[in-house]
Amino acid sequence: MSLHGPRAVVLAAREVPLGGVRAMNVLRVLPSKDVPTIGAWCFLDRFGPAEVRMRVEPHPHIGLQTVTWPLVGEIRHRDTIDSDVVLRRGQLNLMTAGNGIAHSEYSVGEEAGPLDALQLWVVLPDGAATGAPGFEQHLALPGLALPAQTGSDADVTVVMGSYAGVASPATAHTPIVGAEIRLEPGTTVVLPFDPAWEHGLLLVTGDARITGSGLAETSLDVDDVLFLGDSRDAVTVASEGGALLFLLGGEPFEQDLVMWWNFAARSHEEIAQAREDWEAGSGRFGHVVGHGDERIPAPPIPPVHLMPRRRRI
Repeated sequence: MSLHGPRAVVLAAREVPLGGVRAMNVLRVLPSKDVPTIGAWCFLDRFGPAEVRMRVEPHPHIGLQTVTWPLVGEIRHRDTIDSDVVLRRGQLNLMTAGNGIAHSEYSVGEEAGPLDALQLWVVLPDGAATGAPGFEQHLALPGLALPAQTGSDADVTVVMGSYAGVASPATAHTPIVGAEIRLEPGTTVVLPFDPAWEHGLLLVTGDARITGSGLAETSLDVDDVLFLGDSRDAVTVASEGGALLFLLGGEPFEQDLVMWWNFAARSHEEIAQAREDWEAGSGRFGHVVGHGDERIPAPPIPPVHLMPRRRRI
C-alpha cells in the first residue's frame, strides 16, 4: 500500500502528565500511532493554557531541533552552549541538538502565572543529526496576507521554512514549513500547498472548517491536527468566530526514525548510547549555564529493541 497521496485524518490530542518538578500536563498530537511525522515534524506538544510555575530542569536532546513558539507568557531558556534568553509571544527559539545538547526551561517569575505555548521537534537528516549543536532566537519573523474569499485577509507568520514565497530566517535542514495563520470572524481563505509536501493543520483557538478536493468538510476541535497527506495544492478554511491555526508541512521524511524520551536517532544502539552518556555526566551534553547539579535523570529504556517508527496510513 502506498503511504503517499491525499489524506483526511484527524489526529486527536491526548493529555500527557509530565509531573515532578514540571508540575503540569501537556496535550500531545505528534507522534501519533498512525502518523509519526508530518514532513520532518516529529513531535507536537501544547503546554497550557494554564496558571503554572514551570520548572523544567536540565535535560538532553540528540538528533532534532526544538521549536518553541509561545502564545501567552514568558519562558527562560538556558542551554549548554551558553544561551540564556527570555522568549515572548511572536518570537522563536530554535535549538539544534545535533550530536548532543541539554537545556532548561523556566517560566519567568517565582509565582504561578499564565503560560501557553507550542513546542515542536523537527527530526534532523543524516549529517545534521550528528553535527554540532546550535541555538538561535528570532525576535521578528516575516509574514504575509492571504486574500480572503469572504471576510478579512488571513494573517500569516512564517515560523520555519517557507510558505507562499516567504521564507523564515530560522535554520532548516530539510524542506519544511511551520506557519501561524490567524483568521478573523467570518473569514474564508484558500491555503496554497506544495503538492510534493505533506501537510497538517492544528487548530490552536477558535473554530475552523476545512474543505478541498476529495475532502469532505471537516470541523476541527481545538488542539487536534487534520493530517492532509501530500498531493494537494490547496485547502479552503472557513471560520465563523475567528481562529488561530498552525500549519505543519514539508517534504516526507523517508529516513529511519527511532524516538525515545528526548532523543531522535536511527537505531536502538544510538539511543542507548545517548542515555548512557547522559547518566554518566559525559561531556557530550555539557553543563547548562546558570545551573548547579540539578538535572532530569533518564528513565530506563524498555526491555525491547527500539524499532523505527512507521507510518500506517
